[in-house]
Amino acid sequence: MLALIRIPLLLVYFILMNTLLLLIFITRPFHHNSVALAGKWYASMSKIMGVTVIVENKDVINPAETYVCIANHQNSYDLMTICKAAFAGVITVGKKSLKWIPFFGQIYYLSGNIMIDRKNSGKARDTLKLTAKKILEGNFSVWFFPEGTRSYGRGVLPFKTGAFRIAKETKKPVLMLCASNTHQQIKLNRWDNGTVIVRFYEPENMDDSKDVKQWSEYFHDKMTHRFDTLNADADALNQRNQT
Repeated sequence: MLALIRIPLLLVYFILMNTLLLLIFITRPFHHNSVALAGKWYASMSKIMGVTVIVENKDVINPAETYVCIANHQNSYDLMTICKAAFAGVITVGKKSLKWIPFFGQIYYLSGNIMIDRKNSGKARDTLKLTAKKILEGNFSVWFFPEGTRSYGRGVLPFKTGAFRIAKETKKPVLMLCASNTHQQIKLNRWDNGTVIVRFYEPENMDDSKDVKQWSEYFHDKMTHRFDTLNADADALNQRNQT
């Protein structure tokens, strides 16, 4: 029954929010803080879904530094959970096909995000060069989902190497953030869907002790371990809140 109220409410809210964001971004296209603004607005949908999102350790971010950010990618609820962690000066790398989504695609483009054509390896390489240029010359941090697709409860999927190639080329620290599990944890018909923890971790520099593939595996192992720890912390917090 609750789903019959939530779904239309989310739809109306999403349309109104995107209309306002589109108007803002048309007047200030490619603004340095557009992604951070959109992330906070999208995260506000979590209240309609009965989800509390807690962002931890954001103070590890140095406002004077730029980063190659890596985050886990679970499902469509990422839009209202992990996106709350978007910070000033960050942009994302996403699929080129996103631009065809009404409203959202135009917002994604106008907020300065980078669109990559994964089906065309030549164009993908050119996009990675553009990404490196944005980091070095535009003073942006770039957020990757290195799994390349949603995991849908399969844990942390193997990483693609693009983010780590960029970190190597730009000599920028890798900033990891991770969200606790949301797969089958959020129900449309449940009033209280508990708490999701999004946690930042200390940035790490990539040196020459490993090649790009080895660094990719290194960070994958770290995120897998941290995801498990984060889930245990979120479960404990939700259990305390229920008592």
